[in-house]
Amino acid sequence: MTHLRKTMLEELQRRHFSEHTIRYYIRTVEDFARHFNRPPDRLGPRHIREYQAELFQKRKLSPGTVAIRLAALRFFYIKTLKKSWSIAETPYPKKTRRLPTILSQKEVEQLIHAARTQRERILLMTLYATGARNAELTHLKATDIDSQRMVVHIRGGKGRKDRDVMLSPKLLTALRTLWRYYHRKSSTWLFPSNYCKDRPIDVKTVWYACQKAAQRAGIQKRVHPHTLRHCFATHLLEAGTDLRAIQLLLGHQDLKETTLYLHLSQRHLNATASPLDALALNYEPLGQN
Repeated sequence: MTHLRKTMLEELQRRHFSEHTIRYYIRTVEDFARHFNRPPDRLGPRHIREYQAELFQKRKLSPGTVAIRLAALRFFYIKTLKKSWSIAETPYPKKTRRLPTILSQKEVEQLIHAARTQRERILLMTLYATGARNAELTHLKATDIDSQRMVVHIRGGKGRKDRDVMLSPKLLTALRTLWRYYHRKSSTWLFPSNYCKDRPIDVKTVWYACQKAAQRAGIQKRVHPHTLRHCFATHLLEAGTDLRAIQLLLGHQDLKETTLYLHLSQRHLNATASPLDALALNYEPLGQN
């Protein structure tokens, strides 16, 4: 491990960044240095601008992804190298606000049934039943399933914040079946790796399980683990759950993040009439005049 990498890692850990963010930030700086074939501390604003153009023009990354890459470089320059960073010289790209893909409850049912194995089926059930993020799901331990209180403890979520979510009786039954099989391996993880019982399942494995299940179910929409988190929130809202309660279940810091689901809820959309319906119009079918 180089001195710069070690210093950056320490700075990230001191500020309690999540393991996922730490890995992403370090990989970004490594990619930045590799692109110019020079140590990152010998690269300046001109190189950052060129790298940003590369991400947009050649790699075709989204504005949101480029913004995260720039945040990683900004952290490296300010916190690791103790150098200044000019927003004017390296402006952050404007993020495009797109509504996420939502599956109907019938489609979620089809997705879960189409999973290739029982284990993958329970992975998808857990994502949908808890609204957990992919990284949160992979780091669940058997001790996080509290059958006495019927809650799932999600620890070290975004912002290093813990939260509790409801434990579905159906999910509990499925998890008990899964645990009886994996208990022989004496793993502490709820979903241990296929290759090493002392390590949790990889996030890519969960991603792959979602994609394969969607293909087998014939679902044309783009489906990934976060899709089931969006479905969890939207379907709760459609069932009449309070927006504040959904905020707590998702672990959102700001209620504004949760209000996104008002735009996705079919119940809320259907409850609002179009202003066209209030007009006194006499509709005549085409071809009558």
